[in-house]
Amino acid sequence: MSKVITFGEIMLRLNPEGYRRIVQADRFEASYAGGEANVAVSLAQYGNDVSFVSAVPAHEVGQACVNSLRRYGVGTEFIVRAGDRLGIYYVEKGASQRSSKVIYDRAYSSFSMSKKDDYDWETIFADADWFHWTGITPALGGGIPEICLDACRAAKKMGLTVSCDLNYRKKLWTRERAGEVMSGLMPYVDVCIANEEDAADVFGIRAENTDVESGRLSKQGYVSVAEQLAGRFGCKKVAITLRSSVSATVNRWNGMLWADGNACFSREYEIHIVDRVGGGDSFGGALIHAIRKGMDQQAVIDYAVAASCLKHTIEQDYNLVSEAEVNALAEGGGSGRVQR
Repeated sequence: MSKVITFGEIMLRLNPEGYRRIVQADRFEASYAGGEANVAVSLAQYGNDVSFVSAVPAHEVGQACVNSLRRYGVGTEFIVRAGDRLGIYYVEKGASQRSSKVIYDRAYSSFSMSKKDDYDWETIFADADWFHWTGITPALGGGIPEICLDACRAAKKMGLTVSCDLNYRKKLWTRERAGEVMSGLMPYVDVCIANEEDAADVFGIRAENTDVESGRLSKQGYVSVAEQLAGRFGCKKVAITLRSSVSATVNRWNGMLWADGNACFSREYEIHIVDRVGGGDSFGGALIHAIRKGMDQQAVIDYAVAASCLKHTIEQDYNLVSEAEVNALAEGGGSGRVQR
């Protein structure tokens, strides 16, 4: 099987121990993560040949970041060493009625200062059949939106399948700017991934009879969202995660996959959350894996939702689960009994 390429920024993640607030912290746990890097790690855990494309500083912090990807089997041969700083983000984990919080410190990072000639896409895509990116990448501004467009054009020219997770981040850009930039990129996308709010935030496409804040989600409304995304941009598949929040600690979680005019829904899980950050990325990575394996439509969405369900039980961003563990849950496990 050919290689998957993912493209985006990887950062240093800092979070207080346990459920402490940032203002309480006198020490932080350090790890490395980013939307497309998280997807790459998931794919590697399932046995895919995957490489991550980005830019990090040449100093020891940049090397530690690269080492974290190599540890989990992700190729790093296309990571550019340039610039002076690695982006940072702080995570404060929520509990009960207190929401989780993310604070970014990523201005002037090595990746955000990338130049077009830093990436030779024909070389990068030479042995690949799939290219994945997220809306977080062009949201970084500067030359990144044009670089992302170059990558999409090259991927389509070379016959790769292109997937994109819309991943709207209001702390990085406005809805208006997101809609403008993403509208120019989406015509290259074969597989669109979104959560229950992204299509409304970026493109103004809303699900009827749905109130995300109250947790009332209409399945038929999201079938319409998928059909509108496919109709506007030509996407072949649209996958949407559907989250109902009972609290910051307890969520109900399922998903939908639309393809060829048909929509399939997964079972719904009630999740008691250990770490929510990276949940959407784990869904995307599992979805790509299942599609590439040739699973049928129902099996694809069942696998992706089960994988992301498991991610919510794992500290930090990477979804460190095996294909066997995901299959066991997707096929009806999940009692939590000790495996002896």
